[in-house]
Amino acid sequence: MSFKGNKVWAALDDDQSFLTKKGKVLIKYNLKQDYEYWIKKESLHPENKAVPAQKKTKGSKKIKNDTTRQTKEDASTQKLPDNCIQIYTDGASSGNPGPSGIGVLLIYQKNKKEISQSIGTATNNIAELTAIKMALRELKRYDLPVRLFTDSSYCIGLLTKNWKPKKNQDLVFEIKAMINKFEDLKIIKVKGHAGIKENEVADFLATSAIKKGL
Repeated sequence: MSFKGNKVWAALDDDQSFLTKKGKVLIKYNLKQDYEYWIKKESLHPENKAVPAQKKTKGSKKIKNDTTRQTKEDASTQKLPDNCIQIYTDGASSGNPGPSGIGVLLIYQKNKKEISQSIGTATNNIAELTAIKMALRELKRYDLPVRLFTDSSYCIGLLTKNWKPKKNQDLVFEIKAMINKFEDLKIIKVKGHAGIKENEVADFLATSAIKKGL
């Protein structure tokens, strides 16, 4: 099926009808993923409504610890270097401040890893920053090129435009120190809720994490 332009798997019961609970349908973005999502039945659409998976292009020039802002809404316009690690992060807060969660999707060649974690009571900005920190913690190699995508203008400003943090200084400085360990890392701005499949997955992981902490 299709959900928000993304191809998803919907669970069926023995009668080949949608498996529902309290009027919601069980879905997964990937059959191998650990996390499950329950969405309103009317939000599901035929598979042909899904946006085709993004095509990745190779870049030949290596840039050390640079940052960029995307000029178009589609992350597929970005040229990815060979052997690149892709990261999509998102943070969510219910109340701002309130119960918060982070979502991270890491992609390396054919391998994918998802992180959905409650971080307790926090602001949305803290959740966005924490998602980036947790994503970078997962990486064991600093020599591979990394492209980190976020829809947070707050994070882009603090981490790529040298905004001076009035709050969350320790968290910002910690992330910048982590970034400096990598030979080639770029943070790229994407537009949220624009049908970018990987960004939508990160959003779901973050919002699902809030429910785990309640």
